Amino acid sequence: MASRDQFQRFIFEHSQVRGAWVQLGESFREIGSQAPYPDSVRELLGESLVASVLMSSSLKFEGTLSLQAQGDGPISTLMAECSHDRHIRGLARFDEHSIREEDFEALLGQGRMAITITPAQGQRYQGVVPREENSLAGCLEEYFERSEQLATSLFLFADENGAAGLMLQRLPGHTEEDDELWERVNHLARTVEADELLKLDSETLLYRLFNEETVRLFDPEPVAFRCSCSRERTLGALEAIGKEECYSILDEQGSIEMDCQFCHSHYRFDRNDIDHLFTGHTLH
Repeated sequence: MASRDQFQRFIFEHSQVRGAWVQLGESFREIGSQAPYPDSVRELLGESLVASVLMSSSLKFEGTLSLQAQGDGPISTLMAECSHDRHIRGLARFDEHSIREEDFEALLGQGRMAITITPAQGQRYQGVVPREENSLAGCLEEYFERSEQLATSLFLFADENGAAGLMLQRLPGHTEEDDELWERVNHLARTVEADELLKLDSETLLYRLFNEETVRLFDPEPVAFRCSCSRERTLGALEAIGKEECYSILDEQGSIEMDCQFCHSHYRFDRNDIDHLFTGHTLH
């Protein structure tokens, strides 16, 4: 049986060419169950989650990498996030009545896409992803080429039950032999079928694709759906809204209630909670 909810890095020995593989099963189904996603929206969300995991392989610190898109198409917001320890979450906001076509450009329309890297310590970095290709993989390949100067090939697939992907990258300092290897492995990778990526385990897949190359596969890492929301973080969001606005809501509604958009956790705050937030003490 194929491994599910796993991420693995691999390298082509004695070269500057590396890769990563991911397969999502239960984690993707959990995220997909958070809203009544149409098939085309669910598949694009799956591809985005896969891409976020593959791209997170470059994180050298504790933090998160997120892929966000906003547009004027049927999908107004698309967001996928992966942490350094392979915890993922994601969502899509959409107008089901506007979905007529399933193609990438038609679903997102005109808009903006960005990759945001947020370290646990330090400054956040955001890079704009070009929207000139009519696939998520194509847009991200352009991003790596332009912003990171890294030749990158991405293969992303998703269906109703799972999502999977493969990433190849040629690192700086490559030699002429690396260039030849890069052309060779890309030619082979372009033969991969969705069914292979979605169902085969990593060893079988990589052997089927690259059996004439020397590939070193690193230990698998588990991937899981886990939301980073908490009562403390939600209080932090209320603090950012400001004291005046919070007390205005309390006066009008008696309490402040907030739902996490990723996992639907419900948080309720009464006047004592808000008093403690802004003054450090309560009346009781």
